Amino acid sequence: MTALKIAMTHTAMHKIRVHAMEAYPEECCGILMGNEEAEGKEVYDVYRIGNAKEENRTRRFLITPEEYRRGEAAAAAEGLAVMGFYHSHPDHPARPSQFDLDHAWPWCSYVIAAVEQRIPAAVKSWVLKEDRSGFDEEIIDGIETAPGRLVRERAAISKTA
Repeated sequence: MTALKIAMTHTAMHKIRVHAMEAYPEECCGILMGNEEAEGKEVYDVYRIGNAKEENRTRRFLITPEEYRRGEAAAAAEGLAVMGFYHSHPDHPARPSQFDLDHAWPWCSYVIAAVEQRIPAAVKSWVLKEDRSGFDEEIIDGIETAPGRLVRERAAISKTA
C-alpha cells in the first residue's frame, strides 16, 4: 500500500502549534483550508475556532454548525476548501481516541497536535479507514507557500517598492 500523504505549509503548521499551546490545558480546534491537488491534499492555512464544548474541555472539543459554516466561508473567500480539521491532545499522544473515531467523517484529514505541559510536541495527521474501523496515518510533507499566494505577495511588494 502506498503511504498516505498530506502537504502543509509551515505557516499552517505553526498556527496549529501556537493555538494548541495557547489553549492548553484545554483542547483547541479548527479547520484545515486548502485544495485537493493531483498529488493529494494540500493545506495552506487554518481557520481557528474556539472550543464550544461546555464540559471536559481538556479531553473533548466541539465545533458548532455555525462555526463550521464560517470556516467554510473563510476558506471559500480564499479560493480554498475544507480539507479536514485539527485539534490538540493536552498531555496525551497525537493519535486519535475512540471518541475521535466515533465522530470522524470519511475523506477528511484529522491533524492532532500533542501538547506536553504547554509545550507543542508531535503533530500527526490521520484519515478514517473506508470501513470506519480506525485511522490510517498520513505523512505530513512541508510546502513553502500556497499556489497563487507567492504571486500575490510579489505583486503587493512591487506596488510598494
